[in-house]
Parts: sequence; C-alpha cells; structure tokens
Amino acid sequence: MTLGFAVDQLLLRARGGGQLRMGLVKLEERAWLDPAPDRAARAAAFAAWPEAVQLTPEVEAPGRELAAMLGVEGALAQAARAVHEDLCLLTKREDEEVYRLIGAAVAWPSDWRPKEKLGLPLRALHAPIQGYEEQLATGVDRFMETLRPGPIYGRCNWFIAATPDKRWLPDRPPAEAFAHVTPANAGETLFVRSERQTLRRLPETGAILFTIGIYVEPLGRLSPANIAMLGRAVQTLVSGEGDRRGAPAYAASLIAFAQGRTA
Repeated sequence: MTLGFAVDQLLLRARGGGQLRMGLVKLEERAWLDPAPDRAARAAAFAAWPEAVQLTPEVEAPGRELAAMLGVEGALAQAARAVHEDLCLLTKREDEEVYRLIGAAVAWPSDWRPKEKLGLPLRALHAPIQGYEEQLATGVDRFMETLRPGPIYGRCNWFIAATPDKRWLPDRPPAEAFAHVTPANAGETLFVRSERQTLRRLPETGAILFTIGIYVEPLGRLSPANIAMLGRAVQTLVSGEGDRRGAPAYAASLIAFAQGRTA
C-alpha cells in the first residue's frame, strides 16, 4: 500500500476530525520514502537553521546504521540531507521501559523545536497534543514495543497554516497570523500542510526510526472532495485541539470557502 507523496493523496488517508487515532497503514519498501528528494533544498534548509540537528551520544550507532541503509556516508545528519524526510531516532535505555528521542534532524518542523524535545520520552514529546494521553498514548506505547525489524508503517495528518514555508514555526498569535484571510481569498491564503510519517525498527541497533515528510499546498488547489472534508473536519476537532491549531482564527473562512466550492 502507498500513502502517496502529495497533499491531495495524503488527505485521503488522514483523520477527518473527531477522536484521535493512529491510522497506520503497512507500506511496501518502495513506498517508504519520497522517490524524488530535492537535495539542494534540503541542504539549504539545514544550513539556514543550525538548530535543526540535535544529537545525544546514544544516537551514534543507530545514526550510522541508518545512513548505511540509505547508502550515505556519515550518520543521522548526513542521512537527512539525502532524503526528503526529516528523521528522528528513538530508543529505550537499559533501565527504562519508555522510548526517548535520542536524535533529530528536522529541517522542516511543524510548530516544534528539536532542541526542546531531545531526550524526552514519548508521552512528554506529545504532551502539547490535546487528547493524546487519553486516546492514543497506550496504543502508541504498545505499537512501539511490538514493532519488529522489517515492516514499515505510515500515517499522515494535516494542519492549516498561514504560510507555505516548509519550516513552520509560528511567531505570531493565530488571530494576527490569519487576520488577512477571508472567505473570498481563503483558497490562496490558507495553506494545507500534511506530514507523511513512517515508522520502522532498525535491524541491528533496534532503534525506531520516525520519518516526517512535509507537503504543502494552497487550499484552493486541492480536490473538491478534500476541500469539503477539511470544511467538515475543522468543525469536529477534539476539545482544545482546534485552539492549539489556531482554528478559531481561520475556521469561518475555511468553512465558507468549502461551502462555496460545493454549492
């Protein structure tokens, strides 16, 4: 199975509001990573944001294993420059039962900074996500514990941003960032951002690799079905989730735009 490598394709598998869910699908090896990475864009992105790479001493061996898998000399930082996806590695310490982030090469984050997450366990990593602890944490912990080398699993999500930039670190309140958005211009001023995420366990070190591929499109360029889905979904985000995503600042314009496209 494949998730695709474009927003319109990814949204077909994304959650359309309501209760949080992992929504994993099993991927074939050929559908693991984007087959056409823009390596020049990746190199420029890492050069422009030095804090993109955050490493602990524990990441050395799994980082080199990953680089070798990808046919790259070096370790995690070099591997991430060779592919479209941002790369994160997680392992368990000998005296613990929880997985921690031991290394991250993230040029295009979605409202998070690797330096603030390095070393944190899974539940702390996801603490800002409304409903994660109640609806997802136990299932994610179980999945990580039982994941074996070989299988690859993927999922995708979506966000609404006020910018097409792949490095998305909002620095203004949502009411200010989306102040220019109206029902008439929402197709050009709202940007749908999708993370194509995959998980697999490395066979030698046993570390878990989490990849994040970023894809962004203006709302108006999406299929009518996906625009309609987003118009519905933004009205059914779990309690508190919409506030974290800044939905109150753009929801009315998005809904009106979607309704106008389907009328």
